Amino acid sequence: MNSEAMERAREVEAQLTDEERFSLLISVMGANAVLKDKDPRIPDGVPMSAGYTPGIARLGIPALLMSDASLGVTNPGYREGDTATALPASIALGASFNPELARRSGQLVGREARSKGLNVQLAGGLNLHRDPRNGRNFEYLSEDPWLTGVLGAESVKGIQGEQVISTVKHFSLNCNETNRHWLDAIIDPGAHRESDLLAFEIAIERAQPGSVMTGYNKINGTYAGGNEPLLQGILKGAWGFPGWVMSDWGATPSWEFALRGQDQESGVQIDVMMWGHETFTAPLRAAYAAGELPKERLSEMVQRILYAIFDVGIDRWEGTPDVDLAAHADIALETARQGIVLLKNDGLLPLEAPSTAAAPFKVAVIGGHAQLGVPSGCGSSAVTPPGGYAEVHSIGGPGIMGSMRNLYVLPSSPLAELQKLLPDAEIEYDPGMSPAEAALLARRSDVAVVFGIRVEGEGYDNADLSLPWGQDAVIEAVAGANPNTVVVLETGNPVAMPWLPKVRAVLAAWYPGQRGGQAIAEILAGVTNPSGKLPLTFPAGLDQTPRPELPGLGTPWGTPTAVNYNEGSDVGYRWFAKTGQQPLFPFGHGLNYTRFGYADLAVQSRGGVRAEFTVTNAGPRRGADVPQLYLLEDPAGSRMRLLGFERVDLEPGESRTVSLDVDPRLLASYDSSRGQWHTHGGSYRLALGYSVGNYAMEADVSLAESWFGR
Repeated sequence: MNSEAMERAREVEAQLTDEERFSLLISVMGANAVLKDKDPRIPDGVPMSAGYTPGIARLGIPALLMSDASLGVTNPGYREGDTATALPASIALGASFNPELARRSGQLVGREARSKGLNVQLAGGLNLHRDPRNGRNFEYLSEDPWLTGVLGAESVKGIQGEQVISTVKHFSLNCNETNRHWLDAIIDPGAHRESDLLAFEIAIERAQPGSVMTGYNKINGTYAGGNEPLLQGILKGAWGFPGWVMSDWGATPSWEFALRGQDQESGVQIDVMMWGHETFTAPLRAAYAAGELPKERLSEMVQRILYAIFDVGIDRWEGTPDVDLAAHADIALETARQGIVLLKNDGLLPLEAPSTAAAPFKVAVIGGHAQLGVPSGCGSSAVTPPGGYAEVHSIGGPGIMGSMRNLYVLPSSPLAELQKLLPDAEIEYDPGMSPAEAALLARRSDVAVVFGIRVEGEGYDNADLSLPWGQDAVIEAVAGANPNTVVVLETGNPVAMPWLPKVRAVLAAWYPGQRGGQAIAEILAGVTNPSGKLPLTFPAGLDQTPRPELPGLGTPWGTPTAVNYNEGSDVGYRWFAKTGQQPLFPFGHGLNYTRFGYADLAVQSRGGVRAEFTVTNAGPRRGADVPQLYLLEDPAGSRMRLLGFERVDLEPGESRTVSLDVDPRLLASYDSSRGQWHTHGGSYRLALGYSVGNYAMEADVSLAESWFGR
């Protein structure tokens, strides 16, 4: 905690009138595609944004101007003609396993936000990938709390290093989008601490974000924004979080949430649409006048907001920062390069013409709007890139988010980029509308590259894991016509692959951002060596997941739904380890155009568990690897968990020694009855590997029993 910022927050708060205090407790949403008219509480000349809270000039308190999100400074209709760098989806950043890249991405977002006069970035999506149908998984980093917490923290540091407040979200268990306003997430409290909450805990303690945003959903029967055990007991109590808790937009049905830990109501107009009233305006003031809201609590709510303002320094801006859009585009490109995962390669990639070929090398590029660009996810995270979209297709749907459900195509054409890198090849395009038509082109080509896309976004879960619009049938037909078929997937989630045995290579490119077409082409042509690793498990089918049938899927918007997260802390790869199932592709998996070897694993427990080992590039090309350290067994039995990782970039023949320090919580379990972490005494088996289940070596370490933390 920043004691100087806390003292100043107390001093300034004491000088406020009650009217000024209440003015800080709400944000007003700017005019956009959903709200057509500008709210009169937003002064003329103030840029439209997701949220506006007035400042108090006489005390040096700036107005708060809030913008989504983690993938760039979003602009879904707020500011006409505005654009920003469109980063790859957070799931692609997760696949990079690169904390440094996460910080650079955060710096980019913070700098562009500040250049537009926006000082609160609603960025830092830390929900775990619990369900491969969740429409918002692309905005989150991974299924693992350590990977999510570490990368999320670096992103927050990057944003706040630019004097812009970062808001981590959605606290907690906003892991499905189906009827999210009425969803009740059921989970064991101890398992909650070991999984989703651990990701938040790691990010908060490492990066100290100014604000935490609650989710729409209930947790064990109580809405997140009014969940006293979660907000007062854990976040502000056990973790000592000094910043403020804001709601998600339209997630404050009751003024009593103020008594239970929520400090600010966000986007009050959406609460009117959802619940019929604003909440922290007249109802909260009436409760205060009646003595139901104590003055001490009102002061604390305001102090927390002021603390974040002063701690991050949004009151100390000096001028407008320069923005190098070309350099930012390079960060987007590098994120895409490092996040693309080569799932399968039967020797076909990288693409190159046979040395004995007499005729030109013929490449068929099929489907996915690849002649125009690459897709992005939709919802509040959508970013309009410089120059605008190549194409927008309106899809629509029920609920508030229906108008924002669109296929956005970012103008980075994989087809055009591949033509640049393979200038001597004959490259033809087929739109992939008809399996039979696509097969005609594939049959007369040396190689066929098929793009499979899916629109995913806020407010919706996928009904299954298939590709829409008949794309699976197109891939089947192309693979049947040409044995040299590559599939490039541009989605926000795992997909089913009924055609997998028939194709020779598969890339998971996710939503790769404004330079995504170039990154895809570079990997296909071998200019870039793929290095991404899966941040979530690809199941062979939904029957392998904890919930083969998603509760509430297909019910009308507004239907109360309960989702029992009965896997507890065994999320993703831990569920597969517990049930003994073999996924389609495991967590941590990702192929390369070179080879890496591990040696000399040594584990010691003096002053904490540390593993050391050597990584060697034993192949012919420079490349990056991500060695991963796992817990396999503890004294209580088998218990899979990622303990550490490090991205290592090596020249051919080069070796490097890597040291990984293990956070003690990863070797412990949380005992809710005592409110502490518990490490069993005895022997722990650790494994060093390339992915879950693909281990190079193992080692044992002994630990004494201990209780620690809260």
